[in-house]
Amino acid sequence: MRMVDLIEKKRDGKELTKEEIEFIIKGYTSEVIPDYQMSAFAMAVYFQNMTDDERAALTMAMVESGDQINLAEIEGIKVDKHSTGGVGDTTTLVLAPLVASVGVPVAKMSGRGLGHTGGTIDKLEAVKGFSVEISNQQFIDLVNKNKVAVVGQSGNLTPADKKLYALRDVTATVNSIPLIASSIMSKKIASGADAIVLDVKTGAGAFMKELKQAEELAKAMVDIGNNLGRNTIAIISDMSQPLGFAIGNALEVKEAIDTLKGQGPKDLLELCLSLGSQMVLLAGRTNTIEEARKLLEDAIASGKGLETLKTFLEAQGGDASVVDDIKKLPTAQYLIDVPAKESGYVSNIIADQIGVAAMLLGAGRATKKSMIDLAVGIELRKKVGDYVEAGEALVTLHSNQENVDDVTGRVYASYSITSEKVTVPTLIYKEIR
Repeated sequence: MRMVDLIEKKRDGKELTKEEIEFIIKGYTSEVIPDYQMSAFAMAVYFQNMTDDERAALTMAMVESGDQINLAEIEGIKVDKHSTGGVGDTTTLVLAPLVASVGVPVAKMSGRGLGHTGGTIDKLEAVKGFSVEISNQQFIDLVNKNKVAVVGQSGNLTPADKKLYALRDVTATVNSIPLIASSIMSKKIASGADAIVLDVKTGAGAFMKELKQAEELAKAMVDIGNNLGRNTIAIISDMSQPLGFAIGNALEVKEAIDTLKGQGPKDLLELCLSLGSQMVLLAGRTNTIEEARKLLEDAIASGKGLETLKTFLEAQGGDASVVDDIKKLPTAQYLIDVPAKESGYVSNIIADQIGVAAMLLGAGRATKKSMIDLAVGIELRKKVGDYVEAGEALVTLHSNQENVDDVTGRVYASYSITSEKVTVPTLIYKEIR
């Protein structure tokens, strides 16, 4: 088998066999196949697409390129949730304890963030003492005992994907549905999930700006998961404006606590209930989605979800008293309101620009070496559809620097105000099975 022949085959729109795809991935991971040939292959895929069988084979070849996590010792069906990202996406902080509180095991592998805010681990580390530095056996034992634990991603999980993604990033082949779908699904499958719930974002703050693109990606990932024996569903949700009110690490932990108390933003609560219901259903805990949702709503109303959060934080060394006293979370030195320049209805918020503004305050990483300030971020005071008076705050900046001109400039550029009433964006567009 020669790589040049396989590049030519895919260039001409022909279907590659499972063995040919395995040859490509093994050869590239072991550095037998050079970057220039893999670049040509990625571009051929970009233009010629892949069949469902090719996508499944590519995903599994990347899974088999490195470590695979065995969660067989954990009792029950392990359901993982993955979001394609966004601004103010606090769902994991709410979902992990909430779903665990109704008896569904949540064995979560998470990473650190690069972009608007930290990843799930960065956010959790806003709780003093919390650590993901636990052994695999401790991880398994904690999930069996408390139904929930979070651990850092293995350094050798899907190395082929890491290598290929870095190449795609510099060869204009990132935005390819089969390559995106196989990249995401390879990590989920290697992490040991039995079933997978996907939250695919669409809108200005999402990777997939258009609904049609998001549907295509969602369907591709659902097909891959089901072809590889994982019960997989996807929900397509809105990211035309930030989710919830908080963008920033400690701020998002506070918002998650509020949501588990039943006092959080309506959009964040609704999305968590929708995703969580799917997780509960796929785990076999209930027979219908309605029963699953009722379980979760009851867990919030009774305080069971909040108690599970405390147990989870304490079990991994965190100061669980922050749940009852949020003043123990890191706080910024300055609270700076950004006032509206005119009265009217908020018609648009450019989510990714608000995210960049939060990053400029120090809430996220511009590069892997950037240091995150866990205390800082942005708290939205007005969202799309809300009426605002001139001089009333659009957002509050939580900052450790006094000069925030760049940040306020981005906030103003992100908000649009009109005199006409505005319809609130649809939160959940559709479900794909």
